[in-house]
Amino acid sequence: MGTVRLHQFTDPHLFGDPAGRLRGQQTLPALVSVVRHAAATHPAPSAVLLTGDLVHDDPGGYARLAEVFTGSPVPVLAIPGNHDDPAALRSALDRPPFQVEGELLVGGWLVVMLSSFLPGHADGELDGAALQRLDDALARHGGRPALVALHHHPVPLDSRWLDEVALRNAAAFWAIADRHANLRAVAWGHVHQAFDAAREGPHGAVRLLGTPSTCAQFLPRSDDFRMDTRPPAWRWIDLHPDGSLSTAVEWVA
Repeated sequence: MGTVRLHQFTDPHLFGDPAGRLRGQQTLPALVSVVRHAAATHPAPSAVLLTGDLVHDDPGGYARLAEVFTGSPVPVLAIPGNHDDPAALRSALDRPPFQVEGELLVGGWLVVMLSSFLPGHADGELDGAALQRLDDALARHGGRPALVALHHHPVPLDSRWLDEVALRNAAAFWAIADRHANLRAVAWGHVHQAFDAAREGPHGAVRLLGTPSTCAQFLPRSDDFRMDTRPPAWRWIDLHPDGSLSTAVEWVA
């Protein structure tokens, strides 16, 4: 099996109104522009990852999301963020090409999508069922390198306000992750900024990937909430047969 490619789009914050704005920016045209940029400048992916805050407290935005991705020839995997309504998300995207949460075998790799949605909170948590699904998936497919995607960041970003709304049970997540030698990478949204680092575990380094929003960005390493001036963005991830990966963020002016 050869290299397979993923496209990650995150935090589009869509509204039912196509002209809806977040921090002064129309979110639907921004998402459309980013998706078109990906299609025009890069090879077609084997799957698309949508990693949360798909709408901005407005379930009507799921219809706009469906308009953008319906007809995709590859699976479109979605998880909720803190601004989503998980039940409405699942109801709206209950047909191909969409898949809400769960796992996907793509090439020689395993991709696991986990919901960290915590009702009424901006931070997140993986409940007991999600943690069990993670443990089971990594064990069942122990011969495949794995990438896990969730909404909330499971490591500190050196940003006081953002780290207060991170994954609150990150220790439980890593306790399970560290049992499995096949975990290679963890990708997330939520933070509206680029992040690329590695965490050394008992079985080697795990790549840590935070991806900017398809609309507005947050200023990195800021103690208090501040917006950045960087444009919309997305991430491509190439998963190689030897268990390594290549990735980059693409900024769309």
